[in-house]
Amino acid sequence: MDIHVVWALVAALVLIVGIALVAWALVQRKKSPALPPAHEPQLAEELTVPEEKEPERDVPEDGSTRMRRLRSRLAHSANPFGKALFSILTRDNLSEADWEEVEDTLLLADVGAETSQQIVEQLRKDARVEDAQNSLAIREMLRAQLLQAVQTDAHGQAYDRELELHAQPDASATHVIMMVGVNGSGKTTTTGKLARLLLGEGMESIVLGAADTFRAAAADQLQTWADRVGVPVVRSDKEGADPASVAFEAAERAEADAANVLIIDTAGRLQNKANLMDELGKIRRVTEKKLPVGEVLLVLDATTGQNGMVQAKVFAQAIGITGIVLTKLDGSAKGGIVISVQRELGVPVKFVGLGEGPDDLARFDAEGFVDGILGD
Repeated sequence: MDIHVVWALVAALVLIVGIALVAWALVQRKKSPALPPAHEPQLAEELTVPEEKEPERDVPEDGSTRMRRLRSRLAHSANPFGKALFSILTRDNLSEADWEEVEDTLLLADVGAETSQQIVEQLRKDARVEDAQNSLAIREMLRAQLLQAVQTDAHGQAYDRELELHAQPDASATHVIMMVGVNGSGKTTTTGKLARLLLGEGMESIVLGAADTFRAAAADQLQTWADRVGVPVVRSDKEGADPASVAFEAAERAEADAANVLIIDTAGRLQNKANLMDELGKIRRVTEKKLPVGEVLLVLDATTGQNGMVQAKVFAQAIGITGIVLTKLDGSAKGGIVISVQRELGVPVKFVGLGEGPDDLARFDAEGFVDGILGD
Protein backbone atom coordinates (compact mmCIF):
# COMPACT_ATOMS: atom_id res chain seq x y z
CA MET A 1 0.00 0.00 0.00
CA ASP A 2 1.17 3.45 -0.82
CA ILE A 3 2.76 5.22 2.19
CA HIS A 4 0.72 8.34 1.49
CA VAL A 5 -2.50 6.39 1.74
CA VAL A 6 -1.41 4.92 5.09
CA TRP A 7 -0.64 8.34 6.56
CA ALA A 8 -3.98 9.63 5.33
CA LEU A 9 -5.83 6.80 7.07
CA VAL A 10 -3.90 7.38 10.30
CA ALA A 11 -4.71 11.09 10.21
CA ALA A 12 -8.38 10.39 9.62
CA LEU A 13 -8.48 7.91 12.52
CA VAL A 14 -6.81 10.42 14.86
CA LEU A 15 -9.34 13.06 13.85
CA ILE A 16 -12.30 10.73 14.52
CA VAL A 17 -10.91 9.74 17.94
CA GLY A 18 -10.38 13.41 18.83
CA ILE A 19 -13.92 14.36 17.89
CA ALA A 20 -15.27 11.45 19.97
CA LEU A 21 -13.24 12.52 23.03
CA VAL A 22 -14.46 16.08 22.76
CA ALA A 23 -18.10 14.92 22.49
CA TRP A 24 -17.69 12.64 25.51
CA ALA A 25 -16.27 15.49 27.56
CA LEU A 26 -19.20 17.74 26.68
CA VAL A 27 -21.71 15.06 27.75
CA GLN A 28 -19.98 14.57 31.10
CA ARG A 29 -19.96 18.30 31.73
CA LYS A 30 -23.73 18.47 31.25
CA LYS A 31 -24.26 15.60 33.69
CA SER A 32 -22.15 17.29 36.39
CA PRO A 33 -23.31 20.93 36.93
CA ALA A 34 -20.48 23.28 37.61
CA LEU A 35 -19.89 24.34 41.19
CA PRO A 36 -20.25 28.03 41.95
CA PRO A 37 -16.99 29.95 42.12
CA ALA A 38 -15.39 29.90 45.55
CA HIS A 39 -15.71 33.66 45.87
CA GLU A 40 -19.46 33.65 45.02
CA PRO A 41 -21.60 33.81 48.20
CA GLN A 42 -24.42 31.27 48.59
CA LEU A 43 -27.88 32.74 48.11
CA ALA A 44 -29.64 33.78 51.30
CA GLU A 45 -32.81 31.87 50.44
CA GLU A 46 -30.78 28.66 50.32
CA LEU A 47 -29.64 29.21 53.91
CA THR A 48 -33.07 30.06 55.33
CA VAL A 49 -34.94 27.32 57.21
CA PRO A 50 -38.71 27.61 56.59
CA GLU A 51 -40.47 28.84 59.72
CA GLU A 52 -43.06 26.39 61.04
CA LYS A 53 -46.52 27.86 61.40
CA GLU A 54 -48.32 27.33 64.67
CA PRO A 55 -51.47 25.26 64.21
CA GLU A 56 -54.65 27.29 64.43
CA ARG A 57 -56.54 26.75 67.63
CA ASP A 58 -59.76 24.83 67.15
CA VAL A 59 -62.14 27.22 68.88
CA PRO A 60 -65.74 26.01 69.49
CA GLU A 61 -68.54 27.99 67.88
CA ASP A 62 -70.67 30.13 70.13
CA GLY A 63 -74.33 29.29 70.71
CA SER A 64 -75.86 31.90 68.39
CA THR A 65 -73.64 30.88 65.48
CA ARG A 66 -74.53 27.23 65.99
CA MET A 67 -78.25 27.91 65.98
CA ARG A 68 -78.16 30.03 62.82
CA ARG A 69 -76.20 27.38 60.97
CA LEU A 70 -78.18 24.44 62.27
CA ARG A 71 -81.49 26.17 61.61
CA SER A 72 -80.45 26.71 58.00
CA ARG A 73 -79.34 23.08 57.72
CA LEU A 74 -82.66 21.86 59.10
CA ALA A 75 -84.58 23.99 56.59
CA HIS A 76 -82.68 22.34 53.72
CA SER A 77 -82.73 18.80 55.11
CA ALA A 78 -85.04 15.89 54.38
CA ASN A 79 -87.58 17.13 56.89
CA PRO A 80 -90.61 17.99 54.74
CA PHE A 81 -93.60 17.36 56.97
CA GLY A 82 -94.12 21.04 57.79
CA LYS A 83 -94.05 21.96 54.12
CA ALA A 84 -96.42 19.08 53.31
CA LEU A 85 -98.91 20.35 55.89
CA PHE A 86 -98.71 23.87 54.49
CA SER A 87 -99.39 22.68 50.94
CA ILE A 88 -102.52 20.84 52.09
CA LEU A 89 -103.89 23.70 54.18
CA THR A 90 -103.62 26.20 51.32
CA ARG A 91 -105.97 24.17 49.10
CA ASP A 92 -109.41 25.58 48.29
CA ASN A 93 -112.38 24.22 50.26
CA LEU A 94 -110.65 21.59 52.39
CA SER A 95 -112.55 18.31 52.28
CA GLU A 96 -112.72 15.54 54.86
CA ALA A 97 -110.13 13.67 52.79
CA ASP A 98 -107.81 16.68 53.01
CA TRP A 99 -108.06 16.73 56.81
CA GLU A 100 -107.36 13.00 56.91
CA GLU A 101 -104.26 13.70 54.82
CA VAL A 102 -103.17 16.33 57.36
CA GLU A 103 -103.47 13.80 60.17
CA ASP A 104 -101.70 11.10 58.14
CA THR A 105 -98.83 13.51 57.48
CA LEU A 106 -98.45 14.17 61.18
CA LEU A 107 -98.57 10.45 62.00
CA LEU A 108 -95.96 9.62 59.36
CA ALA A 109 -93.73 12.32 60.86
CA ASP A 110 -93.88 10.50 64.22
CA VAL A 111 -95.85 13.24 65.97
CA GLY A 112 -97.96 10.61 67.74
CA ALA A 113 -101.64 9.70 67.42
CA GLU A 114 -103.07 11.72 70.33
CA THR A 115 -101.08 14.84 69.59
CA SER A 116 -101.83 14.60 65.86
CA GLN A 117 -105.55 14.48 66.60
CA GLN A 118 -105.30 17.51 68.88
CA ILE A 119 -103.40 19.52 66.28
CA VAL A 120 -105.88 18.64 63.52
CA GLU A 121 -108.87 19.60 65.67
CA GLN A 122 -107.38 23.00 66.46
CA LEU A 123 -106.37 23.59 62.86
CA ARG A 124 -109.92 22.85 61.70
CA LYS A 125 -111.26 25.44 64.13
CA ASP A 126 -108.74 28.05 63.04
CA ALA A 127 -109.21 27.28 59.34
CA ARG A 128 -112.91 28.21 59.52
CA VAL A 129 -112.01 31.82 60.12
CA GLU A 130 -109.05 31.96 57.72
CA ASP A 131 -109.09 32.36 53.97
CA ALA A 132 -107.16 29.49 52.41
CA GLN A 133 -105.85 31.89 49.76
CA ASN A 134 -104.12 33.93 52.45
CA SER A 135 -100.99 31.79 52.58
CA LEU A 136 -99.28 34.00 55.17
CA ALA A 137 -102.21 33.62 57.56
CA ILE A 138 -102.31 29.85 57.00
CA ARG A 139 -98.58 29.55 57.60
CA GLU A 140 -98.83 31.55 60.84
CA MET A 141 -101.75 29.41 61.98
CA LEU A 142 -99.79 26.21 61.34
CA ARG A 143 -96.67 27.67 62.96
CA ALA A 144 -98.62 28.56 66.11
CA GLN A 145 -100.00 25.03 66.43
CA LEU A 146 -96.65 23.35 65.92
CA LEU A 147 -94.99 25.71 68.39
CA GLN A 148 -97.65 24.93 70.96
CA ALA A 149 -97.03 21.21 70.49
CA VAL A 150 -93.24 21.57 70.70
CA GLN A 151 -93.08 24.01 73.62
CA THR A 152 -95.59 22.47 76.06
CA ASP A 153 -96.27 19.11 77.64
CA ALA A 154 -99.53 17.17 77.62
CA HIS A 155 -100.83 19.41 80.43
CA GLY A 156 -100.02 22.64 78.64
CA GLN A 157 -97.02 23.44 80.85
CA ALA A 158 -93.99 25.01 79.19
CA TYR A 159 -90.82 22.92 79.14
CA ASP A 160 -87.73 24.15 80.96
CA ARG A 161 -84.78 23.40 78.68
CA GLU A 162 -82.05 24.89 80.87
CA LEU A 163 -79.42 22.60 82.29
CA GLU A 164 -79.26 22.37 86.07
CA LEU A 165 -75.84 24.01 86.00
CA HIS A 166 -77.37 27.10 84.38
CA ALA A 167 -80.55 27.10 86.43
CA GLN A 168 -78.50 26.99 89.65
CA PRO A 169 -75.14 28.59 88.83
CA ASP A 170 -72.71 27.99 91.66
CA ALA A 171 -69.07 28.76 90.96
CA SER A 172 -67.91 26.47 93.77
CA ALA A 173 -69.97 23.44 92.71
CA THR A 174 -69.13 20.72 90.21
CA HIS A 175 -72.22 19.87 88.17
CA VAL A 176 -72.57 16.25 87.07
CA ILE A 177 -74.22 15.13 83.82
CA MET A 178 -74.85 11.44 83.10
CA MET A 179 -75.25 10.41 79.46
CA VAL A 180 -77.43 7.35 78.83
CA GLY A 181 -78.82 5.62 75.75
CA VAL A 182 -78.48 2.53 73.59
CA ASN A 183 -75.34 1.80 71.59
CA GLY A 184 -75.45 3.34 68.15
CA SER A 185 -77.37 6.43 69.18
CA GLY A 186 -74.20 8.55 69.16
CA LYS A 187 -73.88 8.74 72.93
CA THR A 188 -70.08 8.79 73.27
CA THR A 189 -69.69 11.24 70.39
CA THR A 190 -72.39 13.44 71.89
CA THR A 191 -70.53 13.39 75.22
CA GLY A 192 -67.47 14.87 73.52
CA LYS A 193 -69.53 17.41 71.56
CA LEU A 194 -71.36 18.50 74.71
CA ALA A 195 -68.04 19.15 76.45
CA ARG A 196 -66.98 21.26 73.48
CA LEU A 197 -70.27 23.17 73.48
CA LEU A 198 -70.05 23.96 77.20
CA LEU A 199 -66.45 25.14 76.82
CA GLY A 200 -67.65 27.43 74.05
CA GLU A 201 -70.28 28.81 76.41
CA GLY A 202 -67.70 29.77 79.00
CA MET A 203 -67.21 26.69 81.18
CA GLU A 204 -63.56 26.84 82.24
CA SER A 205 -62.92 23.22 83.25
CA ILE A 206 -64.63 19.96 82.34
CA VAL A 207 -63.79 16.34 83.20
CA LEU A 208 -65.04 13.31 81.25
CA GLY A 209 -65.67 9.90 82.81
CA ALA A 210 -65.44 6.81 80.56
CA ALA A 211 -67.88 4.57 82.43
CA ASP A 212 -68.82 2.62 79.30
CA THR A 213 -66.50 -0.31 79.99
CA PHE A 214 -68.63 -2.84 78.15
CA ARG A 215 -68.24 -1.70 74.53
CA ALA A 216 -64.85 -2.29 72.99
CA ALA A 217 -62.94 0.92 72.23
CA ALA A 218 -65.57 3.14 73.90
CA ALA A 219 -62.94 4.58 76.25
CA ASP A 220 -60.56 5.12 73.32
CA GLN A 221 -63.28 6.95 71.41
CA LEU A 222 -63.95 9.21 74.38
CA GLN A 223 -60.20 9.74 74.86
CA THR A 224 -59.98 10.94 71.25
CA TRP A 225 -62.70 13.49 71.90
CA ALA A 226 -61.11 14.57 75.17
CA ASP A 227 -57.80 15.18 73.39
CA ARG A 228 -59.56 17.08 70.65
CA VAL A 229 -61.51 19.27 73.06
CA GLY A 230 -58.62 19.67 75.49
CA VAL A 231 -60.13 18.18 78.64
CA PRO A 232 -59.03 15.29 80.90
CA VAL A 233 -60.75 11.91 80.82
CA VAL A 234 -60.84 9.35 83.63
CA ARG A 235 -60.82 5.78 82.31
CA SER A 236 -59.82 2.24 83.24
CA ASP A 237 -57.12 0.36 81.37
CA LYS A 238 -58.95 -2.90 82.01
CA GLU A 239 -61.70 -3.92 79.60
CA GLY A 240 -64.86 -4.87 81.47
CA ALA A 241 -63.92 -2.89 84.61
CA ASP A 242 -66.64 -1.88 87.05
CA PRO A 243 -68.28 1.20 85.51
CA ALA A 244 -69.37 2.52 88.91
CA SER A 245 -65.76 2.46 90.06
CA VAL A 246 -64.70 4.51 87.02
CA ALA A 247 -67.52 6.99 87.66
CA PHE A 248 -66.41 7.36 91.30
CA GLU A 249 -62.81 8.01 90.27
CA ALA A 250 -64.04 10.59 87.76
CA ALA A 251 -66.03 12.30 90.51
CA GLU A 252 -62.92 12.35 92.72
CA ARG A 253 -60.87 13.90 89.91
CA ALA A 254 -63.54 16.51 89.14
CA GLU A 255 -63.82 17.43 92.80
CA ALA A 256 -60.04 17.66 93.22
CA ASP A 257 -59.76 19.84 90.11
CA ALA A 258 -62.73 21.99 91.20
CA ALA A 259 -64.09 21.38 87.70
CA ASN A 260 -67.22 23.18 86.56
CA VAL A 261 -68.72 20.07 84.96
CA LEU A 262 -68.26 16.29 85.05
CA ILE A 263 -69.82 14.39 82.13
CA ILE A 264 -70.09 10.60 82.58
CA ASP A 265 -70.52 8.38 79.54
CA THR A 266 -72.31 5.11 80.38
CA ALA A 267 -72.78 1.77 78.64
CA GLY A 268 -75.65 1.46 76.19
CA ARG A 269 -76.26 -2.26 76.27
CA LEU A 270 -79.86 -3.31 76.72
CA GLN A 271 -79.60 -6.96 77.76
CA ASN A 272 -82.64 -6.77 79.97
CA LYS A 273 -84.43 -4.11 81.95
CA ALA A 274 -83.34 -5.37 85.38
CA ASN A 275 -79.66 -5.45 84.39
CA LEU A 276 -79.85 -1.92 83.01
CA MET A 277 -81.61 -0.52 86.05
CA ASP A 278 -79.10 -2.14 88.41
CA GLU A 279 -76.05 -0.86 86.57
CA LEU A 280 -77.22 2.71 85.97
CA GLY A 281 -78.60 2.93 89.49
CA LYS A 282 -75.28 1.80 90.94
CA ILE A 283 -73.33 4.33 88.84
CA ARG A 284 -75.53 7.12 90.10
CA ARG A 285 -75.43 6.01 93.75
CA VAL A 286 -71.66 5.64 93.78
CA THR A 287 -71.10 8.96 91.99
CA GLU A 288 -73.34 10.76 94.46
CA LYS A 289 -71.12 9.66 97.33
CA LYS A 290 -68.86 12.40 96.00
CA LEU A 291 -70.99 14.73 93.87
CA PRO A 292 -74.75 15.08 93.26
CA VAL A 293 -75.96 14.12 89.77
CA GLY A 294 -77.92 17.09 88.44
CA GLU A 295 -78.70 15.94 84.89
CA VAL A 296 -79.37 12.61 83.20
CA LEU A 297 -79.56 13.14 79.45
CA LEU A 298 -80.99 10.44 77.19
CA VAL A 299 -79.31 10.33 73.77
CA LEU A 300 -81.84 9.19 71.17
CA ASP A 301 -81.38 8.58 67.45
CA ALA A 302 -84.11 10.58 65.67
CA THR A 303 -84.11 8.20 62.71
CA THR A 304 -85.41 5.31 64.84
CA GLY A 305 -88.78 7.06 65.17
CA GLN A 306 -91.40 5.31 67.26
CA ASN A 307 -89.20 2.19 67.43
CA GLY A 308 -86.81 4.06 69.67
CA MET A 309 -89.57 5.12 72.01
CA VAL A 310 -89.72 1.72 73.73
CA GLN A 311 -86.00 1.87 74.48
CA ALA A 312 -86.34 5.47 75.67
CA LYS A 313 -89.04 4.47 78.14
CA VAL A 314 -86.84 1.71 79.57
CA PHE A 315 -84.04 4.18 80.27
CA ALA A 316 -86.50 6.68 81.73
CA GLN A 317 -87.81 4.04 84.12
CA ALA A 318 -84.32 2.73 84.92
CA ILE A 319 -82.79 5.94 86.19
CA GLY A 320 -85.11 8.87 85.59
CA ILE A 321 -84.06 11.33 82.90
CA THR A 322 -84.06 15.12 82.96
CA GLY A 323 -83.69 15.81 79.26
CA ILE A 324 -83.22 14.40 75.76
CA VAL A 325 -80.54 14.81 73.13
CA LEU A 326 -81.87 14.01 69.63
CA THR A 327 -79.09 13.02 67.24
CA LYS A 328 -79.21 12.64 63.44
CA LEU A 329 -82.20 14.95 63.19
CA ASP A 330 -81.00 16.33 59.85
CA GLY A 331 -81.26 12.97 58.11
CA SER A 332 -84.85 12.24 59.14
CA ALA A 333 -88.14 13.27 57.56
CA LYS A 334 -89.73 12.40 60.89
CA GLY A 335 -89.04 15.58 62.82
CA GLY A 336 -92.27 15.04 64.74
CA ILE A 337 -90.29 12.74 67.03
CA VAL A 338 -89.40 15.94 68.91
CA ILE A 339 -93.06 16.36 69.88
CA SER A 340 -93.88 12.72 70.61
CA VAL A 341 -90.78 11.91 72.66
CA GLN A 342 -91.38 14.93 74.90
CA ARG A 343 -95.03 14.01 75.41
CA GLU A 344 -94.26 10.34 76.06
CA LEU A 345 -91.38 10.88 78.49
CA GLY A 346 -92.52 14.16 80.04
CA VAL A 347 -89.10 15.80 79.67
CA PRO A 348 -87.84 18.32 77.10
CA VAL A 349 -85.47 17.94 74.21
CA LYS A 350 -82.50 20.03 75.36
CA PHE A 351 -80.01 19.46 72.55
CA VAL A 352 -80.15 18.40 68.92
CA GLY A 353 -77.48 16.95 66.66
CA LEU A 354 -77.57 17.88 62.99
CA GLY A 355 -74.38 16.47 61.52
CA GLU A 356 -71.02 14.83 62.11
CA GLY A 357 -68.93 17.95 62.75
CA PRO A 358 -67.58 18.83 66.21
CA ASP A 359 -69.92 21.85 66.43
CA ASP A 360 -72.99 20.06 65.03
CA LEU A 361 -74.65 19.92 68.45
CA ALA A 362 -76.76 22.83 69.64
CA ARG A 363 -79.29 23.73 72.27
CA PHE A 364 -82.78 22.99 71.02
CA ASP A 365 -84.65 26.11 69.95
CA ALA A 366 -88.39 25.54 69.43
CA GLU A 367 -88.94 28.50 67.12
CA GLY A 368 -85.86 27.70 65.05
CA PHE A 369 -87.00 24.08 64.75
CA VAL A 370 -90.54 24.94 63.62
CA ASP A 371 -89.37 27.61 61.17
CA GLY A 372 -86.83 25.15 59.83
CA ILE A 373 -89.36 22.41 59.04
CA LEU A 374 -91.83 24.92 57.58
CA GLY A 375 -89.21 26.47 55.31
CA ASP A 376 -89.54 29.88 53.71
